[in-house]
Amino acid sequence: MAARAYWQGQIRLALVSIPVEIYAATKSGAQIAFHQIHQPSGKRVRYEKTVPGLGPVKPEDIVKGYEVAKGDYVLLQPEEIEAVKLESKKTLELTQFVDASEIDVLYYERPYYVVPADDLAEEAFIVLREALRRTKKVGLGQLAMRGREYIVSLKPCGRGMVLETLRYADEVNRAQGYFRDIEDARPDAELLDLAETLIEKKTAPFKPDSFHDRYVDALERLIEKKKKSKGRRIIEDKEDAPARRGGNVIDLMAALKKSVDSGGARARKTPARKRA
Repeated sequence: MAARAYWQGQIRLALVSIPVEIYAATKSGAQIAFHQIHQPSGKRVRYEKTVPGLGPVKPEDIVKGYEVAKGDYVLLQPEEIEAVKLESKKTLELTQFVDASEIDVLYYERPYYVVPADDLAEEAFIVLREALRRTKKVGLGQLAMRGREYIVSLKPCGRGMVLETLRYADEVNRAQGYFRDIEDARPDAELLDLAETLIEKKTAPFKPDSFHDRYVDALERLIEKKKKSKGRRIIEDKEDAPARRGGNVIDLMAALKKSVDSGGARARKTPARKRA
């Protein structure tokens, strides 16, 4: 079954319009879902929506409300909320171009593949793709989809392009609030040299399929064992002991040297700097 387009419309650059389709570039990975079970009966726990002092309520009597003060709500009917939703525009107008490095990684949210809608759109699509590639720029615009408006970026990806939704400024926490207590100090030269050697030793091409969710794997093994044990409790021993917390430079130096020496490090292009 062919994938269904998430959005269909056109990209507009000045007077040029390019019909395109976008498709989800990612999907949810394997997850293990749990339910809450009443252990004595083995039956699933269900939840009722209740109002304090009144008890259970009917679904048709429930509306959305925004709390303006403690216990004081503005009630909104479904049709009122629907009325302010933005119509999905069929045009993405590229209003600005920036260097890719100007967009902090924190702003990127979700990627989508962009392809030309038909053969007639392909020539203009390729021209825009290659222009972005040669200038090393990212196109920016705003697009209304499924009731809300997104900031989006557009950049080349192989033979096609990738559109990414971006977070708004008020959705990103400022880093200064988390980093201000970290000391602004220069590291020891020999420690830094050892760390660089270790990074070089472990540098390799990125292969996403070499990583997998070990937690999901462990849960699947546990569930399989539990099925065979007929309810007997199973606790697996941890393979790795918790790391000892070292607090001084000597511990760090020894750990880095041991890490570099294990398995044989690649030769450095420059000799190790001597400690002052």
